[in-house]
Parts: sequence; structure tokens; C-alpha cells
Amino acid sequence: MTIFGPLGLSLAQTVKANRGLYKWVKPFADWYAGVAGYRKIGLKYDDLLVEEREDVQRALTRLTDREAYDRAFRFKRASQMSIVHDVLPKEQWIPASEDKRYLKPHVQNVVAEDEERRIWDTISVQRKK
Repeated sequence: MTIFGPLGLSLAQTVKANRGLYKWVKPFADWYAGVAGYRKIGLKYDDLLVEEREDVQRALTRLTDREAYDRAFRFKRASQMSIVHDVLPKEQWIPASEDKRYLKPHVQNVVAEDEERRIWDTISVQRKK
């Protein structure tokens, strides 16, 4: 679910479009991502998406073999860290530069396809007179 700003943009897009606001929000966002701790156990942000959602399930099937393997490895490593109640050594933390959105584009494609399918399934054809 997104919060729509002016021109139908999401809040994140609105912040990125405004230079002054972006400069003010970016340090806080970076700090919050660090405090969240998911990078300390070897996870990326997209690993936190709720897998029970149908669109995420379909997006997961679109990952390359390498992306799927890396995702499974990150989950196993994070599970191990959870069991031992510890974090990875600092050199194994996921740096912010590597924490890229690998699943979000697939989810967006699935949502766009569903919307297009809904439009085509509910199309109303009217005969010209």
C-alpha cells in the first residue's frame, strides 16, 4: 500500500523528487536502516517482504537461479544467527551499497500485470450505431 502525494506519486517518490526534503530525510533513513539490524544478520531489505502475499509469491518464481540461491543462503545464515542470538562479524554485514531492491521490480511487474488483466477482463464493448 502506498501513500499518494501530489500527482499520484508515492511518498518515497515525492521525497526523492524534492532535493531539500531528500537531503533532510536521507540521513535519518540511513540511520534507521542501520538500527533495524537486518543487515547485521546478513539480510537485504527485500528479504523482509511478507512472502504470504500472492504477488510476492509470484515474484519469487521470477528470480534467477542465482538470486534464489543467494536469498536462500541469506535466510539460512540469518536463521543460524537467530539460533545463537548473535550477529555476523562486521566484515560479513551487508553494506548499504549492496542492499539493492532485487525483488521489488518483479513485484511491481506482477501488480501491473494483474491490473492490466483486471482492466481487460472488465472491458465493456459498445456497438457503434
